[in-house]
Amino acid sequence: MKEPELTYFKEEDILHLSISDDHETGSVEISPNITAELNDKGELIGVEIIGASAFLRDSILESAQAKLLHLTDHVA
Repeated sequence: MKEPELTYFKEEDILHLSISDDHETGSVEISPNITAELNDKGELIGVEIIGASAFLRDSILESAQAKLLHLTDHVA
């Protein structure tokens, strides 16, 4: 098994995580703009995120806001 490899394609704003050297034979859309890549056995070999910068920014903001709300719930 290969080491996971993360590649960012700046022009297209695509983030690609590869976890196997297997050939992609299928894919499943996990959510809009996020695709799981599968080999011929149906095993996960990679993940692709289109619009990665906005996705990561929004995910981090949501996480931070949730943690801040959780902290303020305990203070009140």
